[in-house]
Formats: sequence, structure tokens, C-alpha cells
Amino acid sequence: MRTRALAIIVGVALIGAVALLFSIDADDGDDGPGGAPAADGPDATEPPDDVPETTAPAPTTTTRPVRTDVLVDPASFGEPWGTEVDGLITFRGNPTRSYHGRGPVPAAPEIAWRFPDAAMCGASSEGGETRQWCGTGWTGQPSVFERDGRTWLVFGAYDYNVHFLDANTGERIIPDFPTNDIIKGSVTIDPDGFPIVYTGSRDNYLRAIAFDRPEPTELWKLDADDVGPTLWNNDWDGSPLVVNGYLVEGGENSRFHIVRLNRAYGPDGLVTAAPELTFHAAGWDDELLGDIGDRTVSIEQSVALSGDAAWFANSGGLLQSWDLSSLRTGSGEPSRTFRYWLGDDSDASIVIDADGFLYAGVEHERGTARSEEVGQLLKLDPTKPDAPVVWSVHDEGSSESGTWSTAAVVDDLVIWPTRPGTVFGIDRTTGAVRWEIELPAPLMGSPVVVDGVWLQGDCNGVLHAYDVSDTTRTPPELWSVELGGCIESTPAVWNGRIYVGTRAGYVYSLGDL
Repeated sequence: MRTRALAIIVGVALIGAVALLFSIDADDGDDGPGGAPAADGPDATEPPDDVPETTAPAPTTTTRPVRTDVLVDPASFGEPWGTEVDGLITFRGNPTRSYHGRGPVPAAPEIAWRFPDAAMCGASSEGGETRQWCGTGWTGQPSVFERDGRTWLVFGAYDYNVHFLDANTGERIIPDFPTNDIIKGSVTIDPDGFPIVYTGSRDNYLRAIAFDRPEPTELWKLDADDVGPTLWNNDWDGSPLVVNGYLVEGGENSRFHIVRLNRAYGPDGLVTAAPELTFHAAGWDDELLGDIGDRTVSIEQSVALSGDAAWFANSGGLLQSWDLSSLRTGSGEPSRTFRYWLGDDSDASIVIDADGFLYAGVEHERGTARSEEVGQLLKLDPTKPDAPVVWSVHDEGSSESGTWSTAAVVDDLVIWPTRPGTVFGIDRTTGAVRWEIELPAPLMGSPVVVDGVWLQGDCNGVLHAYDVSDTTRTPPELWSVELGGCIESTPAVWNGRIYVGTRAGYVYSLGDL
């Protein structure tokens, strides 16, 4: 029987917890961004250094003052990303991974359309075994946004393709963009209004693809093996971030990458880009490799960013922060400023609230003493590096327990699914478990909450909606829709429609018809 012990750790040093502050050595082969920040020129082939690129203001939907002294205003927690693109344009919507979409949520949804006619499937190898993969998987959240009077839906799938659909009809707007292997993660649409989608594939490449022409066009790609040293493999699961003209991304090559995009428009009015890899660094260190006893240290999370700090953890459980102020000031280079070992694989993306607290999910696979010490669902205070855990909830018991899901932090509640099928409703302040709901496992998708309605897919292929407007009670179920195929992907909510893919091979649009 799985252990569900709650550990409340406030102001007490954790045994064996050590926080190290250091910068990656210069002999790691990393080059700092340097120069003028975000200086994308009009000539994408030879971008000048003295022409600043126009970028969007910090994300805001309120009349509050917006901070311009940091890359991402912490107060933008829960808000859309920027003002140039109206949409849900990266995994969990914004740099703090906290924007879930725009309602209304359908009250009695039916299937509006299903894409495509035949299941999206492709063969791919993992661990030396080749098998057929269908539909969309983890994290697989579509991007949905407004462009030229039309609502676009863009996503990658297991048929190797990036798809560009009319969100209202499910018809293709432009042809698919083919890669050479499956696409697992969530794509990112350029937040500054450039018609570019950024996505990785298991074919080794992280790409920038233009969609302002009759056929999608590759502007640039980065091979996971072009940097080094690397560990683990060459996939790209994380959803990239674009801030101040730079792309920030972790890779399953176990490295942290920063790319200056140099975006512009050519004489024909079409978008161009001449990206430059300006910095890369190892996401691991020798201490971590010694602690875990293996070399599985890939970065599968989508990097989160608040203030000038980027946050992520890797498959070895090393939670870390990098100071990216150099992307804003043009001086210095990124440096690691926080280190904390979570004890096991951490694929769920970090959520950063407006007060700077972190919500980190951890799997329970290796069965380390450290993992059983710190727990799997954690709230952390990074201002206390020696003892950052505010509270934790344990989910231990099998070799595949803990969580792959990114937390939903809503009002005074944290909603957190676990792989074995338990969803915890946790008091955001104290860490007390208010309620538990059991759903068919494995639960992989992240919870989405819009207008007081929580959406969650299960592995029987059912999408559920619960009323969480009253966070103190066990949420009653409002409705459920059977789609078929395990729902590993995270749904997208936009203007009365829900968009979600399943492992049966299809992407669906649901709405009140």
C-alpha cells in the first residue's frame, strides 16, 4: 500500500541538504551572450549588433505597474505571456508556467471535431526497443492563438509532424511540417509576434519554423550533439522560452542552452532568423553523478523563469537556478546560483508563484534515501538555500510513483496528480492534504484550471471536469467525456473550446454545441 505521509518542514534544516553557489567553469566550452541585448537586425544573414529588436512588454493583463528591471515580472504569475500574441503559446502559458488559458470552459461539451481522419502514428526507438507511438503524449499541450482574424492551433505529434490547424474547424491552414521522429513536448509560439514556432523532436533537432508562407519553412535547427560534453540522449521534451530576443531551453543531452534568435523581416515581408548559440552548460555536476550512481541526468522539464532567474531540475533530481540578467544587461554571462538535490528524477516543470516560491514535482524511481527524506510534491523557498523545503507530500510505494505532472497553483490550493492515480488537493500555505481523488492510472497530464473548473485527463481516455471554485471542499465532478486512448497530454482551454490529444492517435476539440 502506497505511503501518503505528509511532511511539514518549516525552518528546519534537512539532513544532508547542501546548497552550493558556483559558476560553470570556463573550460566547459560555453560562451556568454555578451554584447547588446537582443540586437536582432534587419538582415538575418549578417545581423548587425547595433540595431535593437522590438520585443513585447512584460506580460500583463492589469493596470499595475510592470517591472522592466527584470526579464520576467514575478507579478505576471497566472497571466498571459506578453501583449503581442493573444493566446496560450507555450506549455502552461507563460514563463512561470502558471497561465492555464482563457474561458469560458464548456458546461456540457461535445466533440466539435477530431483530427485527423486516420490516427497519427510513428515508429520510434527507446532503450534499444522500437515500437509504434500514436497520438500526442507528455506534455503535448497545443498552442492556441489569434492571428489575422483566425484562431490557430499548433502542435507536434507522434506522426513526426508539426500541425497547423484552424482551431474552429480542425482543418489544416498550411501543410504539416515533417521531422524525422516523434515529437513529445509542447511547441512554443514566438511571444513577440514573429510568426515562428519553436519545437524539438526525437530526431536530435531543436527547430525554429516560420509559418507566414504557403508552406512551413525551417529557419534554423540545433543538433543535440553539436554541444558537449553530453549525457543521456538527444531528445527535446521541454517547451522553449523566448525572452528579450533569446531562446532558453534544456535538452535531454543534459545541457542548458541559450540561443540569440536574431529575428527580422526580409524585403519580401517574410520573417527571417539567424540564431546563434551563445551559451550552453552542463545541467549536472560530479556530486550529483556520485549521489545517483548513474548518468541519467537529462533535462526534460520546460524551463521556468521569474525575475532574472531560470529554474529547472533534471532526471537526477538536481534543482538549480541560473542568473540570466546578462540577457538583459548585455554584460557578464549566465551563472548557476542555487543547487538543491531532490533525490530522484524530476520531469514536472517548476511553477514559480508571485512571491517566488517554487512548486517542484519528483518521481520515485530509484528509491534513494534522499527521495524518501524530502518527498515528491514540494513547495520550496529559494531564499533559504540550506533548508528550502516549506512543505512536502510523500507518494512512495512502487518503482513508478511520485509525479510527472506540473502542479496547478490556484488561490490557496495546489492540485497535484501522481502517476499511480491519486490527485492531491493541498493547502498552499501549510501543505495539509485537503482532499484526494482517485483516477485511472497512470496520470501523466498536468491539471488545468480556468474559471474555477479543473480539467484532468486519465489513462482510460476520459477527460474530467471538477468544480474547484470552493477550494476547501472535495471538488464535485461537473462532467466527463470519453475520448479513448490514454490522455497523457495537457489540455488547452481557449474561448469556450478545449483542445486535447490522446494516445489513440487523435486531437479533439470540445465545446458546447
